[in-house]
Amino acid sequence: MSDTGLRGPRFVLIMYASLVAVAGVAGFLIATFVDRLEPPAYLFLIEFPPTQLGLAAYGALTIATVLGVPLALIVFVSRRFDDERTA
Repeated sequence: MSDTGLRGPRFVLIMYASLVAVAGVAGFLIATFVDRLEPPAYLFLIEFPPTQLGLAAYGALTIATVLGVPLALIVFVSRRFDDERTA
């Protein structure tokens, strides 16, 4: 079996970046093909313009936050939690 280097943290990081990129492309395509869009508000605070670039940024930033916060919490807990103390 060959080692492709896509194990553990590297795989998760590549998957995370890929999903963020897909969300950005989806936002761009939505703004391209849908008319009369209302401006989306990131976290209900920051409005993005309903343009191709605005919706691409909104989609990428939203997915980065929705996936990144739980992922960061998992990394934080996994580095602080000691398996040997619970056994």
